[in-house]
Amino acid sequence: MSQSMLGIINATQELDAFQNLTAHRSIAALPFAGRYRLIDFMLSNMVNSGITSVAIFTGHGVRSLMDHLGCGQQWDLDRKRDGLFVFTPDGKSKNEEFGSFTHLAKNITFFLRSRQKYVVITNSNIIGTINFSSVLEHHIKAEANITEIVHHGETLHTYILEKELLLSLFEQYKNQGYYSILDVVNEQLDKIKIERYECKDYIVTINSLESYYKHSMDMLKKEAYYQVFTKDEPVFTKVKDEPPTRYKMGAKVSNSLIANGCMIQGEVENCIISRAVKIGKGAIVRNSIIMQKTQIEDNCVLDGVIIDKDVKIESGVKLTGTRETPYVVEKGTVQKGS
Repeated sequence: MSQSMLGIINATQELDAFQNLTAHRSIAALPFAGRYRLIDFMLSNMVNSGITSVAIFTGHGVRSLMDHLGCGQQWDLDRKRDGLFVFTPDGKSKNEEFGSFTHLAKNITFFLRSRQKYVVITNSNIIGTINFSSVLEHHIKAEANITEIVHHGETLHTYILEKELLLSLFEQYKNQGYYSILDVVNEQLDKIKIERYECKDYIVTINSLESYYKHSMDMLKKEAYYQVFTKDEPVFTKVKDEPPTRYKMGAKVSNSLIANGCMIQGEVENCIISRAVKIGKGAIVRNSIIMQKTQIEDNCVLDGVIIDKDVKIESGVKLTGTRETPYVVEKGTVQKGS
């Protein structure tokens, strides 16, 4: 049954709520849990559900995302038949406004050529496990036209429907200015049968800086971590060949996720540390997210901060944020000491 599903991931979201974290990357490419990107979770859900054809529809500024995805090899989507497809905006207008529904409809040829009967449409910023095979079984049993996946009654903007119905919606609404697939579904509420499928496991949507920080910190809790990272349904990502992290004399680490290739000399508590990060002697880093290749020199004190990649924090610098408003340091910058 899984072979009859075509996976569609909407990565067009362009929100200002992430401050500088999305200035150089799309939301889909935002690092999460030290080793992953947001898109990895929904992409992994699809391949774990047996879906072998996945199309990603992107917004602007996708260099980081394209570098991460490559040819789809890490998700077993580098195939001669089916596989991974990426559709970017045509860029005809500098001020072009488009959304998921418009973007999909512009590439109708892809859907006409696909051989799958059903389509799964979802977003790139959802963390958690969804078995789409189970959703499809529910959809067919309920004889629904569209099944909407929800969590605690709130929509996940994730739908299963027959491809022929989607094609008819493209034709019906192509010139009516609908921005997202949700707009179209809401327009159909009184016309067709729409079923709801409740996901009861851990599911969150990352749609703001606050939610990004909060749900990142949730991964330091065992009950949340082991609901997201399971043995039976692994999360796949681009592999980086890095040596193990080195903990030097005097290093103290507690309740943290630390990726490969780091050098730790100071104190790390309740943190998520990406690969190739260096933390100097006497430095104290707490309740923070540190992205790849950042250098934190000696005797720094960081608490409640999000540091983007390739940042240098000079000796003695003190930076403090809160859970509600974490302090964000822009990619590639230098925080100078006094």
